Amino acid sequence: MEKWTPKHDAPEPLEGPVVATITGGTILWFVLFLVQLPFYGWFDDRDATWWVWTCLAGAGLGLIGIWYVRGRDAAIKRDAQSKAAAASE
Repeated sequence: MEKWTPKHDAPEPLEGPVVATITGGTILWFVLFLVQLPFYGWFDDRDATWWVWTCLAGAGLGLIGIWYVRGRDAAIKRDAQSKAAAASE
């Protein structure tokens, strides 16, 4: 197991516009679903309807992701405010 032990520290996680990124991805999945919907018969003829349903699943999971990252973002902001308030006292 020794050879699999990392010899350096893990990098800090990247922070950015997480809510906007997840929202954009969710919109993209839903648009892809809507674009493929008129061609459902073509997909069905080729046993490839999973393409259509994958896009819908991506949009649905994206909605859960939006809910999660908005809560995470709010919690990070609350923590920063409480730390700032404690430091100012």
